Amino acid sequence: MTITSVSPSTVAALPDHDVVDLALASEGVRRIEWAEREMPVLRAIQERFVKEQPLKGLRIGACLHVTTETANLMRTLQAGGAAVALCASNPLSTKDDVAAALVAEYGISTFARRGEDRGTYYAHLNAVADTRPQLTMDDGCDLVSLLHKDRADQVREVLAGTEETTTGVIRLKAMAADGALGFPVVAVNEAKTKHLFDNRYGTGQSTVDGILRATNILLAGRHAVVAGYGWVGRGIATRLRGMGSIVAVVEVDPIPAIEALMDGFAVMPVAEAALWGDLFITATGNINVFRREHFLTMRDGAILANSGHFDAEIELGALKELAKGRCREVRRDVQEYDLGDRRLMVLAEGRLVNLSAAEGHPAAVMDMSFANQALSAEYIALHHAELAPQVYPVPDDIDREVARLKLLALGIHIDAMTEEQVRYMSSWEAGT
Repeated sequence: MTITSVSPSTVAALPDHDVVDLALASEGVRRIEWAEREMPVLRAIQERFVKEQPLKGLRIGACLHVTTETANLMRTLQAGGAAVALCASNPLSTKDDVAAALVAEYGISTFARRGEDRGTYYAHLNAVADTRPQLTMDDGCDLVSLLHKDRADQVREVLAGTEETTTGVIRLKAMAADGALGFPVVAVNEAKTKHLFDNRYGTGQSTVDGILRATNILLAGRHAVVAGYGWVGRGIATRLRGMGSIVAVVEVDPIPAIEALMDGFAVMPVAEAALWGDLFITATGNINVFRREHFLTMRDGAILANSGHFDAEIELGALKELAKGRCREVRRDVQEYDLGDRRLMVLAEGRLVNLSAAEGHPAAVMDMSFANQALSAEYIALHHAELAPQVYPVPDDIDREVARLKLLALGIHIDAMTEEQVRYMSSWEAGT
């Protein structure tokens, strides 16, 4: 891997890495420390890990968004005794100063450059795989997929893994159903203290933040279309409405569709929404949600953004064909496609708008998500031999411990049931 802006003597003392500029490290440290202030649960876990060393001697390979919050997770794993290597799970989500700080200040092998091309992205994945990880951490299943497709001989060395996202969990469950998954994986995304808070409040706020940073548009009075009404879609729709937007939801599942309706949102087919909307946001985890036939009916100046996972939710190939090469960057993170009779705007190249055009989730909500990651890593380090190659939920006691620690950090106290109440809840004899 190549590096820049350091002397040969300094290079020799650093872990293997590929970052833009190590001179950015001091700024990265300041921002990592700022995020740490908002992450008291992870900090408490880190303090315990230092004493107990539950991950001692283990090699962890992580493919995650390289942000300040992720940096604090990496520091926690390192504090627990693990040797950690990290690469980016998205080419546009990397914060270059954070990547530099991880290498220069914290001694963590990091392979990430904002804007890296596809070749570099996979070179970085392979660099992490070269460390022969025993535990994996994924945000989209790319590391697990690489190991199974291209490095099958290494799969048997992996004890277990964790997965952060809905998209990744979907891919892993498909692998398990096909009998292709070679080791157990804990679906961190399924933890209540992850998806009920991170997906809803974190993505809801940070998606709006990314859209506003990229465009500086007024949301009040604007027709906004949210594709998908899972926890991410719920959060986005709610916050857009809070900013004064008139919000419609498109769905393929009747249950979340009727929930969206009863939550007060308009519900309509995507073809109808294409004619109606000014701002379109995908949050489905699927492909080609907004596609060629929809682009042809969208109004001039319509804005498209993705807050799902991969950049496939908007059919960018078809949009490029329709524009016949007439595409230009009109603002940072805003590409204008000229279709002749109308112009459509795509934010952050169709990648995650909250991470590409802004800073991702607030640290306070990632505190719970990454606490689940750290405790799940500890759990699989201790129990991997008892687990089959399947996708597992986060153990309920971990989920509740994360919630307990978060409340404690916030100074919030709750009640416990009385002995009488415990007996009543476990009895079938008491009735009317």
